[in-house]
Amino acid sequence: MEIVIRAVVVFVFLWIVTRIVGRATLGELSTFELILFITMGDLVQQAVTQQDYSVTSAILAVGTFTLLTIVLAWVNARFRKARVVTHGVPVVVVLDGEPLVRSMRTERLSPEDLFAAARTQGIERIGDVRMAVLEANGQLSFFTAAGAGDGGSQKPEAG
Repeated sequence: MEIVIRAVVVFVFLWIVTRIVGRATLGELSTFELILFITMGDLVQQAVTQQDYSVTSAILAVGTFTLLTIVLAWVNARFRKARVVTHGVPVVVVLDGEPLVRSMRTERLSPEDLFAAARTQGIERIGDVRMAVLEANGQLSFFTAAGAGDGGSQKPEAG
């Protein structure tokens, strides 16, 4: 039972860490950050199982993480307010061709990352962007004057 409690504590801790790190950085990890997260996974395993290398402990720890993931998905599907807390909300980062610096700073999105994402979408100038939205999953959505239309069912939060 102690392993299950430890797994719950570590699960919540990892969830908080990923929320703090921010959505912009989770979408594009550097090599060092990837290695850091893998190393953190090994450290978490040791904290959860207390150096217990038995199959039972491994099954309990992984089973607890799996169950918590399923419960979290179920809660997100049933309760919209929970999804806002667990996944976040889309944030407008460009409006009428002007980057919203305060929103970008809050989301830890650099102008260089914004410009690079625009270029991958075939946008040459930010001034051509009617609205850009940093989605909850870390992706950037761009809406230009030429592509007028509804991009989503939910209005993003303005910075």
